[in-house]
Amino acid sequence: MRYIVTSALPYANGKLHVGHVAGAYLPADIFVRYLRLKGEDVIYICGTDEHGTPISISADKEGVTPHEVVKRYHDSIKEAFDGVGIEFDNFSGTARPPHHKLSQEFFTQLYNKEHIQSKVTLQFYCEHDKRYLPDRYVEGTCPKCGAGGARGDQCDKCGQIYDTTTLKEPVCKICGNTPIIRETKHWFLHLDSFCDRLKVWLSGKDYWKENVLNFMMGLLEQGLIERSITRDLSWGVPVPLPDADGKVLYVWFDAPIGYISSTVEWAEAQGKPEMWKDYWLSPDTQLIHFIGKDNIIFHALIWPAMLMGQDVCYCLPHDIPANEFMNLEGEKISTSKNWAIWVDEFVKEFDGEYLRWYLAVNAPEKQDSDFSFKDFQLKVNTDLNNTLGNLANRVCAFTVKNFDGKISPCEFDAESQAVISEADALLSEIEAGYKDYQVKKNTKLVMDIARLGNKYFDERKPWSVIKEDKAKVNETLSVCMNLLAKLSIAMYPILPKHMLRLREMMNLSSGFAFADAYGTLQSEVQLGEIRPLFRKLEDEEIAKQLELLKASSKAAPAVEYAPIKESISYDDFAKMDIRLAKVLEAEIVPKTDKLLKLKVDIGSEQRELVAGIAQSYKPEELVGKTVTMLVNLEPRKIRGINSQGMILAAHSDGKIKAILPDGGGSAGSVVQ
Repeated sequence: MRYIVTSALPYANGKLHVGHVAGAYLPADIFVRYLRLKGEDVIYICGTDEHGTPISISADKEGVTPHEVVKRYHDSIKEAFDGVGIEFDNFSGTARPPHHKLSQEFFTQLYNKEHIQSKVTLQFYCEHDKRYLPDRYVEGTCPKCGAGGARGDQCDKCGQIYDTTTLKEPVCKICGNTPIIRETKHWFLHLDSFCDRLKVWLSGKDYWKENVLNFMMGLLEQGLIERSITRDLSWGVPVPLPDADGKVLYVWFDAPIGYISSTVEWAEAQGKPEMWKDYWLSPDTQLIHFIGKDNIIFHALIWPAMLMGQDVCYCLPHDIPANEFMNLEGEKISTSKNWAIWVDEFVKEFDGEYLRWYLAVNAPEKQDSDFSFKDFQLKVNTDLNNTLGNLANRVCAFTVKNFDGKISPCEFDAESQAVISEADALLSEIEAGYKDYQVKKNTKLVMDIARLGNKYFDERKPWSVIKEDKAKVNETLSVCMNLLAKLSIAMYPILPKHMLRLREMMNLSSGFAFADAYGTLQSEVQLGEIRPLFRKLEDEEIAKQLELLKASSKAAPAVEYAPIKESISYDDFAKMDIRLAKVLEAEIVPKTDKLLKLKVDIGSEQRELVAGIAQSYKPEELVGKTVTMLVNLEPRKIRGINSQGMILAAHSDGKIKAILPDGGGSAGSVVQ
């Protein structure tokens, strides 16, 4: 059995924050380290995602080339990974020529089998910026669930994908203007031709995370749509067709191919350029993608279809452990507002493995989690310093003082043997946890072994027994040394640097396997230089980080107001008759999603009118409410309804809100 483990390619247009590490990188690194302790053949592959509109826009703003932007962030991201001990076998990038070549081969093979076809489509075009807008640079209201802030191709709230031009109330994210729709030619991947194969493939994935499998099966039941895989851009992988000038491959088409091109690069670096095939073209390979939940569709649907459509039999994903998101101090991480903890800055203040521990303890495996500096301090101080660190320090210090740092193996009494057996049982649970990506569970289990050691040490009272039975104290310390040796292996995937330091203190080999954790040490332990494993985090340094976070985060972005219209005379204004109106009835206008038909009481009479506020209010929410209404507006036929007046409303946060009187008032009252 061979393993290819990947983490989602980080986008080379920004720095790495703790949410990234918690979701896709630390869990993968821990899993890979465990597999290696089991002697498995595994490679951990990643790289930066280096194409797309945001990179070209950043380059334009800075007056540099996209390559310069990509290199800067590639290096920054890799440095951040190094700071927290994330070790890849290869960390590549998608802007490299070999990746372009492979991506074009993927496209060509799908195209030759007619899985990719072209058509003239409608696309948003920004007249202000004179450019077609890729889906990620349009934002509006989701056509599926009505959520605001939806991206041009996918809604983060409901997870659905849709045709970009169906986005409601679209806004250009570059300039904020409303784009128009124009015709353009693009190429589409026909996912429906893979539907049956995908169903068969997914039917055997009952071991997948429930959120991933249920989501994908639901999409297949709805039926798959064609997916645009080209964009009107100058930065990216050129579409390899003669009639595709100015078109590049959609970044999410070429990005997962980066897993393969990075493996090819790795094989070449080993001096064995064909060795990548031993992994990607072998039916015995388990391909495992660690991702965040926002990348499920691409990894569990589009990417497998792309692999199925190739001329060679690539291995398909064996598992896709998608994690939820991590928030920060109770709020969603926002890179635009600088509400984030940047990893490269964090590791300058704290040991990178303190972050590894906290993100493991707080892993967003089944639900969103929250990074709190106070909780970070608590977990480091109580778990690492006061529990594990305390066990190592007290046992080693006592051994140096009373046994010259040397403990010999000996026979264990029933109490001691029970402790060893309990620790070995916990080791079995820890192994199962690593196999099932349960990082959070394992942080508790490894601490249970440390707590077991502290309890045993306290109950045996070696400081009292040493005066009368030194052999028994040797036994107590031997058991504790065995527990520390077990911990040095069981915790290694999570805290590799500190566990190697612990083994160095105990003069244990740095070459070990997980199986070595079971049973007991067969030779004496001669301690080396003793030093504290961890340090306590002080209130002052945590308070400093909170202050820096709040100071560096940007205030809410300035609101752009519509320009004030030309001045009118008082006489013009006086012609408007604005009154309070009570809503008597409300219903959706058939075949629309924005319009409500209202029946209102304006005191002297009742009227019907049409108001475009259906996306902000359900009909039943308006009945009985008093609204402001322009009552002397010339009647107008809307969808066959004689609309006699206009409800006054304000456009705010992407929604239209009716203006409701603050102090009440009766129907028919004149607004002055």
